[in-house]
Amino acid sequence: MIAASVLGSGIAAIDSTVVGIALPAIGRGFHTGVAPLQWVVTGYMLTLASLLLVGGSLSDRFGRRRVFQIGVVWFALASAGCGLAPDARFLIGMRVLQGVGGALLTPGSLAILQASFVPADRGRAIGAWSGLGGVATAVGPLLGGYLISAASWRWIFFVNVPVALAVLWLTARHVPESSDPSVSGRVDFAGAASVTAGLGSLTFLLIEGPSLGWSSPSVLGAVGLAVVTLGSFSLIERRSSEPMLPLEIFRLRQFSATNAVTFVMYAALGGALFLLPVELQVASRYSPLGAGAALLPLTVIMLLFSARSGRLASRIGPRAQMSAGPVLVGAGLVLMARVTDGGSYFTAVLPGVFVLGIGLATLVAPLTATAMGAVPGEHAGLASAVNNDVARVGGLIAVAVLPALAGITGSSYLHRAQLSAGFRTAMIVSAAACGLAGAMAALTIVNPPRVEEGAECLHCGLDGPPLLVRGRTSES
Repeated sequence: MIAASVLGSGIAAIDSTVVGIALPAIGRGFHTGVAPLQWVVTGYMLTLASLLLVGGSLSDRFGRRRVFQIGVVWFALASAGCGLAPDARFLIGMRVLQGVGGALLTPGSLAILQASFVPADRGRAIGAWSGLGGVATAVGPLLGGYLISAASWRWIFFVNVPVALAVLWLTARHVPESSDPSVSGRVDFAGAASVTAGLGSLTFLLIEGPSLGWSSPSVLGAVGLAVVTLGSFSLIERRSSEPMLPLEIFRLRQFSATNAVTFVMYAALGGALFLLPVELQVASRYSPLGAGAALLPLTVIMLLFSARSGRLASRIGPRAQMSAGPVLVGAGLVLMARVTDGGSYFTAVLPGVFVLGIGLATLVAPLTATAMGAVPGEHAGLASAVNNDVARVGGLIAVAVLPALAGITGSSYLHRAQLSAGFRTAMIVSAAACGLAGAMAALTIVNPPRVEEGAECLHCGLDGPPLLVRGRTSES
């Protein structure tokens, strides 16, 4: 059961990170500029972020195993489509469909464990899920780099198919069906459609605006559509009896402040990590495997120290770590700008990776614990989902905006000097955003009363906040 859950959520998590390693190869293969590469990343993030809450709602209503299996099949078919893509547009479309599959399978992977284990065993099951998921996330870029070097970028998608078949076999044999009999009302499809259209149009205008011109009809139309659909989303959620995102939760000051810090931090991180593999491969001449291995120390640091960081925050309160963590991350990004100066991995890359890892280990666990602790216990699942969604939307917008801010447009990413100049600018911009996040935390976060001993925060991956586990029960 744990193996099915880990492998299922693992293929979705790995796809969020491994594609960055493949971007230079995809760009060369399709002879495309930077904008389609941005869409390859944001297309997946768009539907995943927009539909996660709907995926959880469908799982509760129609059966967690059933929706999980549908998500796995959907993800596998879309992955095969990505691998067979004849051009960039087709690949982007398949990535959008991949995100839908990821949104269906991701909530169910943890809900299956939550429903299938008795409370006495649930903590260990979720701990195993989280630890193995972290290992999968760490291995993903290495595996992707090897497949790109040994065969083709297409194999980072094809490899999902046999893994998905194994997940389906394990799920059919070992995972019992479960649902929430207390769930009533309709699924908020109107809210999901409006937020997806709103984020999609916003992403379009941010990515295509620099090349098409901000006064072009397409961009102006996207502006109008974004305003209308995001405004409609707010109206729909206020009037719905079963909203996808109950807006009243943001009236809680600590919750809103924590998510504001999350948004800024994950925007800075998402934009920086989008450009780093490209810089390493194009300008610094790393192989895809070398670029995949370059960030491995970051994940190791997170896995080793996130739980300790969570325990420290439970003793002293999260404010200090949420203020200092972003500053350390920003310092790591400033050091990362030195990649453009040449030098070996140990002098040019590792110092930035190390400081970045320490900063994230300091920040992420108390940040997520604070977001979840700011709401009543019965809404902890919603708080976790919202916090993860805020992180993904921050990354989505940053990937759309940061390259243009740094002057990386068109085919400039294929030219070493232009790419390196833009990369340095991007790292400074991202570091400044981290400093802003630290100041926001210092000014708005309040240390709550101490929680019980034994609180532990478990890291689930670099593309979103970790799970919080208190004692032996999950609040994620």
